[in-house]
Order: sequence, then C-alpha cells, then structure tokens
Amino acid sequence: MSAMLRVTACGVLLLFASLAYAASSSPYAGQEARDIKALSPEEVADYLSGKGMGLAKAAELNGYPGPAHVLELASELGLTPEQRAATEALFQKMQRRAVALGKELVEAEGALDRLFASHSASADTVKVSLTRIARLQGELRQVHLDAHIEQVAVLTTVQITTYVRLRGYDAGPAHDGRHHGH
Repeated sequence: MSAMLRVTACGVLLLFASLAYAASSSPYAGQEARDIKALSPEEVADYLSGKGMGLAKAAELNGYPGPAHVLELASELGLTPEQRAATEALFQKMQRRAVALGKELVEAEGALDRLFASHSASADTVKVSLTRIARLQGELRQVHLDAHIEQVAVLTTVQITTYVRLRGYDAGPAHDGRHHGH
C-alpha cells in the first residue's frame, strides 16, 4: 500500500469515527454542568439585564420601533429633546419591569431544574412550575411589545419610516402610519 493510500485510508477512518461519535453524542452534551440546565449562561445574563432577546419581533418587524434602538438612532431620526426624553423614560420603564420579570423567570427555571435534580418532579409539581414560567414569559414579552406600541406614539410617520429603513427592514410590508396619531 502506498504512503498516499495509507494516509487517505487513515483520513477516511478518522472521518467515520468522528461521524459515529457525533451521531451517538447528544446536542445537549456538556449542558448538564449548567446551573440551570434549560438556560445558557448568556440567556440567564440577558434575562437578568432586561434584554429584548427577540421577544418583540412581531412589533419590530412590522414597523413598531423599540425604544432602545430609537435611542441608538436618535440623531439619524432627528429626535426632538421632548421625543428623546419620552423615549428615555419609556426605555427606563420597560427596563425596570423586564429586569424584575427576568429575575423571576430565572428563579422559576431554577426551581424547575431543582425539581428534576432532586428527583422529586411529578406531573403536578411540573405543571405548577411550568404554569408560572409560561406566565412570566408572557408578561416579559408583553413588557417589550408594550414598549414598542408606546414608542410609536412618540414618533412621526417619517421617523418610523426612517427607522424601518435604517434597521434594514425595507423588504417588509410598507408602513402606512395607521397605528399612531401623528
């Protein structure tokens, strides 16, 4: 067997061995060491800091700007001092509530994790835990969506159209300005 053929044969064997290992390994491998198995450290940090995490996509992608991004684009949007102050207040209100709910949600996920870690999970205890988690997830999403709804009332139609363009959503449905009073 030539050297080249042996190298190729070894490469093929290594490829098959790694494919066999990958097929037998769970995509969850390594996650069993997490403090809360169902949440990555990044997700925990995002919840605890009140980040949007895509929770308001329904609003954002349909022409309802979010206060955090409006503040980032303040000069491009030509915000007046009054609009900036209203947007900052809206952001702070959203942030306070999102952080509080995020903390509760992380705690609730931790409680669910502990149910299973202690091997005391039952259908009833899991149902109670999941009901709490679902309620908190819904409330957190509502906080972010409400902020987008309230933000629209602060901006003009031209500013909203500019926001949509600056955020790169030009390909979506055209904004007609019907959802606010300016």
